Formats: sequence, C-alpha cells, structure tokens
Amino acid sequence: MELRHLRYFVAVAEERHFGRAAARLHVTQSTLSAQVQGLEREVGGPLFARTSRRVELTEAGELLLPEARRVLAQAGRALHVARQSVTGEIGTVRIGFSGVAVLHGVLAADLHRFRAAHPRVEVTVAELPPTAQLQALRDGTLDIGYCPDLGLRPGDDLEMTLRARTTLSVALRHDHELATAGAVTTSRLAERDLIVFAAREEDETVLARLGPAATGHRARVQVVSGTLGVLALAAAGAGVAVVPAVTERIALPDLVYRPLLGADGPDVVSVSRAEELSGSVKAFVNCLSAPCRPRSEPG
Repeated sequence: MELRHLRYFVAVAEERHFGRAAARLHVTQSTLSAQVQGLEREVGGPLFARTSRRVELTEAGELLLPEARRVLAQAGRALHVARQSVTGEIGTVRIGFSGVAVLHGVLAADLHRFRAAHPRVEVTVAELPPTAQLQALRDGTLDIGYCPDLGLRPGDDLEMTLRARTTLSVALRHDHELATAGAVTTSRLAERDLIVFAAREEDETVLARLGPAATGHRARVQVVSGTLGVLALAAAGAGVAVVPAVTERIALPDLVYRPLLGADGPDVVSVSRAEELSGSVKAFVNCLSAPCRPRSEPG
C-alpha cells in the first residue's frame, strides 16, 4: 500500500464520484479507478458500492476512511517537520565556548540574533577549552565553537570565522609593585613570574605575543586551563596574569587590572564544520556572516 492509494481512496470517498475525484487529483478517471481497484485487491474486498449515479462506501470503506485520513495527516506532518529541519526552522545547535567569548559579549549577541530569527531551534551551551572544542566538532558532539585563536590549526574539515578583536591586560594582586602603574609595558614583565591561560601547547602562543619580554620566561610561566584559576593565582600573589582585557569584568577580592601595552590580544573566533549537514547549524553559521532577521509568523 502506498500513500497515493490512500489519497485516491479518500478523494473518492469524499466526492462520492470518480469523475469529480479524478478532477480534484488532476489524474484521469481510468488511472484513479485502477489505483482504487489495486487497493481493493490488497484489502481483499470492495471499498465502494458503485451505482450508475453514486458511489457509496462499504463497511470496509467506512472503517478505512478515518484511518486513511490519519495516515495522510501524519505523513504530511512528517514531511513538514523534515522541511523545517532542512531550512533550519527547527532542530538543535550545540555550542561550546571559552570564557572570553562570554566576557566580550560576542556569544550573547550572536545567540540573541539567532534566537530572534529561529525561536524554535533548541540551543545548548557548554564551556570547553579551545582544543576540546575542535575535537568535539570532529567527533560530532559539538556544532559551533567560540574560543580565542591561540594558534589553532583547524584543518580543511573545520572553518574559522573572526568574531572579535581583543586587547590584553595584566591581572595582579593589589599590593604588587606594578599595581601602582597606570599601564604596564611588556618590557616590565621581563624576569617576572607570569600566569597564562592555556590548553596544552597554546601557552607558547601567549608568550610569543609578549615579544622580547618573554625571552627566558618559559621556566617561570605557570599555565592554567581555566580563567578563574588564572585570576585566583594572580589574586594570591603567585605572579602577573596576562589576560584578555575583557576579563576586567570579573571582580575578585585583592585583584586589580592594568592595561598591557605593546602586545595584541588573541582574536575571538567561531569554529564550525566545513561540510555541515544540519539545517539549524547552517542557519546559525549564516547568521554570523549575514543579516539574521526574525521570521514572520504565519497569519
């Protein structure tokens, strides 16, 4: 039994006339009759009692009619849901992020724009280090990543999109000798204990941004994989933390921030799969590079 058999049967049952049903379906009457006869053979008996003037449903036809309507309606809903998924109107987007994306405001801004345009898409977020985001994207457990570009090499299977530029600051204990400075230059960090956020090897990239001040520092750098951990050590006097300037939005007891001059901060990027199949994820990626307007609700 195929859906078209049920569709033809319902049309005849509602019209009570093969000619009118054929015109409604835009098929020839002979085609319609043949399809109904095929359905009757599959059922094992007549569905219609045919007279010269009318077509009436048999008992089997009366019982089949509501079931056929239900099947056709469910098939229509299934097709509608599939189309909505392809166009990104429904579905799920799983986002991983590093703290800097939240502090900068770029993640919240992108989420707000996307939710306004696609209110029925479910969005989930989870904090993950940059390298873990890349792995999760490749594993298929994450759809979009937001992180600082700390020398990431995503490869041909992943794409990066610039979301924001950042500058650097230093975070240090309030009684540190550099705390009285209005700003700190990279040269003043020479030979000081440094604290940097890093995941695996990215600490080398952070130090490279400090230029000559990083020379000989490798043995005096404490690497921490979480923003709050970096700030906690700085507040405890363990060293000078080099952080994105937007980190200053986090206030901790005994911790002060000063601008860092002479070094650029890492870019904030979004990372996604190059060959994405999900309609909702493609809609999110498109929102990052083009105006993302709210959908008008049907009247």
